[in-house]
Amino acid sequence: MPRLSLVVPVYKVQGYLPECLDSLLGQDYTDFEIIAVDDCSPDGSGAILDQYAARDARIHVIHLTENVGLGRARNAGLERAQGDYVLFLDSDDTLSDGALAAIADRLEATGDPEILVYDYARTYWDGEIRPNQRAELLRSEGPDVFRLADRPELLNLLQIVWNKAYRRDFIARTGLTFPPGYYEDAPWTFCSMISAERMAVLDRVCVLYRQRREGGNILKTVSRKHFDVFDQYRRVFDYLDAHPELDEWRGPLFRKMVDHYLTVLERPGRLPQSARAEFFHRASADYRDRLPKGFQRPAGGRGHKYAMLERDAYATMTGATAAVKFRRKVRNGAAAAISRSKRGAVGMSYQSQLRLPLDENLAVFSAYWSRSVSCNPAAIDAELARLAPGIRRVWAVRADSVDGVPEGVEHVRVGSRAYWAAVARAKYLVNNVNFADTVVKREGQIHLQTHHGTPLKTMGLDQQKYPASTHMNFAKLLERCDRWDFSLSSNSFSTAVWERVYPCSYTTLETGYPRNDFLVNATAEDVRRARAALGLADGTRAMLYMPTHREYQPGFTPALDLARLADELGPDVTLLIRGHYFYGSSPHIAELRRSGRILDVSGHGRVEELYLAADALITDYSSAMFDYALLDRPIIVYAPDWDIYSAVRGTYFNLLEEPPGAVATTQAELIRLLGSREYDGPEATERRAGFRLRFCEFDDGHAAERVVRRVFLGEETALPFVPFTERPHAPTPDQALELVERA
Repeated sequence: MPRLSLVVPVYKVQGYLPECLDSLLGQDYTDFEIIAVDDCSPDGSGAILDQYAARDARIHVIHLTENVGLGRARNAGLERAQGDYVLFLDSDDTLSDGALAAIADRLEATGDPEILVYDYARTYWDGEIRPNQRAELLRSEGPDVFRLADRPELLNLLQIVWNKAYRRDFIARTGLTFPPGYYEDAPWTFCSMISAERMAVLDRVCVLYRQRREGGNILKTVSRKHFDVFDQYRRVFDYLDAHPELDEWRGPLFRKMVDHYLTVLERPGRLPQSARAEFFHRASADYRDRLPKGFQRPAGGRGHKYAMLERDAYATMTGATAAVKFRRKVRNGAAAAISRSKRGAVGMSYQSQLRLPLDENLAVFSAYWSRSVSCNPAAIDAELARLAPGIRRVWAVRADSVDGVPEGVEHVRVGSRAYWAAVARAKYLVNNVNFADTVVKREGQIHLQTHHGTPLKTMGLDQQKYPASTHMNFAKLLERCDRWDFSLSSNSFSTAVWERVYPCSYTTLETGYPRNDFLVNATAEDVRRARAALGLADGTRAMLYMPTHREYQPGFTPALDLARLADELGPDVTLLIRGHYFYGSSPHIAELRRSGRILDVSGHGRVEELYLAADALITDYSSAMFDYALLDRPIIVYAPDWDIYSAVRGTYFNLLEEPPGAVATTQAELIRLLGSREYDGPEATERRAGFRLRFCEFDDGHAAERVVRRVFLGEETALPFVPFTERPHAPTPDQALELVERA
């Protein structure tokens, strides 16, 4: 039997769950088991648990067939626990390094107490760590083992279960279980602590308590569910009634009850306004029913609140609260004036447009910081024209990019009066990055964030850990993301990343990427047309080289000797170079350009057409590999600086170990791979197949239609996905040539 059993209830935490599990499996103490309870989670959490369980026998997964809530999910895990001690951990929190070893050592040193209480710290999205404000209560003063009566101040700790280790036979003897509903920790915590004969403390931070910016915390949820607190304290006092030997705790627990009721009343964002009076009256009734003989109210303002609750004086309480709010409003007046001044700086024209009604039939599109008409927004634009032609579609384009706007596309120049009028009044704003900080999100507007790739490199808040992000203002980033109503995803992997690194209150749409519909649905004629537009002759192999940006390089420095590579590949191969404009002044490279054996396609308007034209892709860390994998054509990863790139920028997986095909880390290796055709051999093909299954999950050729129907037409029922094995994809150039000749 394991020494420790860790019960981890899981529900809608796919973005945080791997970090939680890694913090457990990475402990230097190993005598434990994990009972992970999938509470019928609607996201990918259950699959993540199964993947971890397949790799580590210490993880036991329970998949519940219906959602039962946190308390009953813990009960399900508790029934399966086999350890001497049971610990609970919420699945978005983590253990600190060495926590389990410290807990096990303290248990042994104190002779196996019934409860061990340890410390925690709160962690925030910006990297801040705040210690427990009551941490001093855990200092080892006096006997190592004690009853609560010896240290009653421990009742003032936050009533949580996950900062304690409970001896399993103690749980069985007391019959403790978790009730349903909000605040389920209160009856378990109080009843266990007053019942324990032998307790101990560990003055060490063992749990890192994640403070999620959005979601995941019932205390930030406006709901009548907060009325559950009455049932929880009824259970506490029922327990006292059933155990007269514990009557000494009636007064202290009465105080905890009243303080908890007042907290629910006083904290904004919990009770609906229409329910506050009802809650107060119920709290007052509990006060009078459970008031212990001889109870002394606390002094000062807190005592006045106790008195108002005892008298059921709701009107008096609300009057006092209103007075406090008024004083606070006066103090904040100066700050509000400054805020209005800043808004005014945006421009009087924009301000006047913001006061006009929204145009329900206007959509504004932008892509890549308004540099082009492209990517997912362009694909959505085209599908919107087909399904909802009554909606006017306008593109925001920078002044220096206006010449590249396709003929017939309505556009406004960024910064112009027409631009500000459009973004002020449009019902829909669509972008694959963020609109500028000065764009105001109006009530009723719908912001659609399409993103522009599957992330290999770290994104959003995850970048805080790496040197390449020192210039970023993450608070401003999240303010921009707060405007999103919808966020697109092309695979479950991306969904989990986006929800963690952009913790805002948007709705995720797992639709696939609209820009990739073109790749899935392309015909042989589309392939031939794409190659002809580039001047590629029949029988010529085209290799598309797409390196990504490196933050640690001041400019674009090709990692390949392109002239040598072209020579080695021979006259029947053309290199298509896409990315930053590549520079080369040597006469040999100029001659290669003139001969057509190197084509700089960095300025090509549609990268999807380049994918169709290419026989294979050579890339390093670009998200191009995820899209190109849809074509099921060879991908060669050329990663000569993987160690530097992964250390400076950060990545979500090791590309050298989980590549979409063949890997080369030197130019000599790359030339050997290309010359031997090993890049298209059985091993590379097998890697590509696994990569496609993982990252081409939702791209079935109907992504744009899904988006338009959900966002613009308001249809709740999504189009079913075409099964992966039944999805079409474009023929290779050789196949396309054969098909066209047959036709």
